[in-house]
Amino acid sequence: MVSLSNISLSFGGFSLFHNVSFLINPVEKVGLVGKNGAGKTTILKVILGEISPSEGIVSKPSDIKIGYLPQHLNYTDSLSVIDDALTAFSEINELSAKIESLHEIIKNSNDFHSDDYLKFIQQHTEATERYHLLGGVNIRAEAERTLLGLGFLHRDFNRLTSEFSGGWRMRIELAKVLLRKPDIFLFDEPTNHLDIESIQWFEDFLASYKGAALVISHDKAFLDNVTTRTIEISLGKVYDFRVPYSKYVVLRKEQREQQMATYLNQQKMIEETEKFIDRFRYKASKAVQVQSRVKQLAKVERIEVEEEDKSAMHFRFPPAPRSGAIALEIENMSKRYGSKLILENIGIIVDRGEKIAFVGKNGEGKSTMLKVITGETDYEGTVKIGYNIKLGYYAQNQPDLLDMNKTVLETIDDIAVGDIRTKIRDILGSFLFSGEDCDKKVKVLSGGERSRLSLAKMLLEPVNLLILDEPTNHLDMKSKDILKNALIRYDGTLLLVSHDRDFLDGLVTKVFEFSEKNIRQHIGGIFEFLRKKKISTLKDLEIKQQAQKEVVEEKMSQSKAMYIEKKEQEKEIRKIKNQIAKTESEISVLETEITKLGNMLAGSEIINEDGDYNTIYINYENLKKEVEKKMKIWEELHCQLEILQH
Repeated sequence: MVSLSNISLSFGGFSLFHNVSFLINPVEKVGLVGKNGAGKTTILKVILGEISPSEGIVSKPSDIKIGYLPQHLNYTDSLSVIDDALTAFSEINELSAKIESLHEIIKNSNDFHSDDYLKFIQQHTEATERYHLLGGVNIRAEAERTLLGLGFLHRDFNRLTSEFSGGWRMRIELAKVLLRKPDIFLFDEPTNHLDIESIQWFEDFLASYKGAALVISHDKAFLDNVTTRTIEISLGKVYDFRVPYSKYVVLRKEQREQQMATYLNQQKMIEETEKFIDRFRYKASKAVQVQSRVKQLAKVERIEVEEEDKSAMHFRFPPAPRSGAIALEIENMSKRYGSKLILENIGIIVDRGEKIAFVGKNGEGKSTMLKVITGETDYEGTVKIGYNIKLGYYAQNQPDLLDMNKTVLETIDDIAVGDIRTKIRDILGSFLFSGEDCDKKVKVLSGGERSRLSLAKMLLEPVNLLILDEPTNHLDMKSKDILKNALIRYDGTLLLVSHDRDFLDGLVTKVFEFSEKNIRQHIGGIFEFLRKKKISTLKDLEIKQQAQKEVVEEKMSQSKAMYIEKKEQEKEIRKIKNQIAKTESEISVLETEITKLGNMLAGSEIINEDGDYNTIYINYENLKKEVEKKMKIWEELHCQLEILQH
C-alpha cells in the first residue's frame, strides 16, 4: 500500500538515511523504533509528502487517505469539544451541504422534464446514498463514543477546547484522526498524553481497525499489544522484523551475536590462511598448496559487522545537599478546583532519601499533589517542606515550557551561574548536544531532544528533593534506562509520577496509591506493591480500582446523592422516550400523507393536469425530506438513550 524504495535523505553534508526500503501492507500494524534523532518522525513526513527524499521513490495510491498525529500541534480553534470532533467528518459535512443545496434547486424548479432537472435529481440521489453509506446520520454518536473512550466525560462535550490543557487537546486531535477512518494511520508518540484506561481503549481500537498503522512509540507494552512488526532505524539504515517489539529485541540481539560469531570465525580462518601463505610462499614443495590458498582467500566474501549506534547520554545528578531527617510533611491537606474535591484530608510524611512512586489513574490527583508540594497551586491544610530542602521540579509539560526561539546553548547559559558556567558544554555533551547541536534552535528539536535539554537544566543546581512528573515522555528506550540508573544513584529524596512499570522497577522503595481522593502507602518496590494487589500490571491496577469504585457506588445507591442522580437520569430517559414517541407519531403521519400523495401521482386522473401534478409532486418531495429530518432526529435520540441506559 505504501512503499519506500531506496530512500536517501541528506541535510547539507549530513546523511540521515541511505537506501532505506520497506513496504507497509493493508491492515498491517507496524512499530517504528530507534533513538531520538534517528529520523523516525522524518520517515512519517516523507510518507506524507511534507519532505522530499534526496533519492529514491515513495509509492502510494493517489486516493489513499492518511491520518497523521504529530508530536506537537499549535492550537488556534475556539470550538466546543464535540463540534471540534465533528469537523473530522469533512466529507459527510460537505455532502450534507450539497444535499441541502440540491434540494432547494429541485424544490424551486418548474421544468420537470429538462435535462438539468434530471441531472439534479441524479446528483441528489447519489449524494444521499453516499451520505448514508458513510454513516452520516450517526456521526455525533460515533464522535461521542470516541471522546468517551479517550477519557472525556459527557459534561466536557460543550466546553470550549481552549479551556483544556495541551494534553487533553491532543486527545481531541487523536479523536479526529480516528474518526476520519483513513487507510493508514501515522502516529508519532500517541500515548504520551493518555492515561492507562485510555491507552487500553486505544489499543483495542487499533487491534480491530481494518486499516494499517505506522506507530512511533517508546512504550514497550503498547507496541507489544498493538503491533505485529517492528522497523528499527539506526545509523541511517532500517532493520525489519515481523514480530512485536519485545520479540524484536531478542531477535536483534541474537542476530548481532550470530553475525559477530560468524565474523570472528571468518577472521580466524583468514588469519590462519594468511599465515600459511606467508610461511610457505617461497617453498617449491608447497607452491601448489600456497596458490590454492591464495585463490581460496580471493574468493572469500568478507563479512562486515553492522555498525552499532552506541552513543548515549551519560550523566549523574550532583550530590544532594544535606537536609533534615524529614523532607516533607503534609497534614489534613485538601484540594478543590471550584466545587470539585480532588484530594481530601491527606496526611503523609516523606523521610530524607526515600524514593516514592505516585501511581493511579489520571484524574486522581497525582500531578495536583506535586503542584501543591511545589507551591504552584493553593490548598487547605498544612504542607511543611523540611529543613534545608532545595527542590527540583520536572513538570509533565516541562519540554513545552522551553523558549522555542533560544538555542540549546542559550537555554542553559541564561540560567547557569557561578562555576557551573565553565561546565555548560560538558553538561550539554553528556546529553548528546555537541558541536553544532548547541547552536540549534529549541523549536527544531525533536520531542526527545527537548526532554533531554529539560533534564540537563536540572543539573545546574544541586537539589535534595527531586520531583518528576512523567519524565520519560518522548525519551527513547536507551535514554529511559540511563535516566533510571542516574536516579538510582541519586542520593536525595525522589517523588515520581509514572505509569511505566519497567522504569519504576528497582528504582522506588515505596508506592503511594492515589484513589478515591485519598492516598494509601505501600512499603516496598513496584513489584511488591503489584503482588500485594494481586495484579501483574498497572493497567490491571486501574481496572481493579474502577471495579472497586463501581462496587462502592452500588453500595451507596440508596444514599441521597445517588438517589438524586438516579432520579435525574430517569427523568432524562423519560424525556427522551417521550421525544422518541412523539417523533415516531409525526413520522407515521407524514408517511401516511406520502402514501396518499404517491397514490395520487400514480393515478391517471391528474396526469394531464400539469399544475395539479406539479403542486402534488413538490408537496410529495417536501414530505419525504421532512421524514428524512425526523428520522435523523429519531436516530440521534436513540443514540442518546443508549448512552444514558449504559
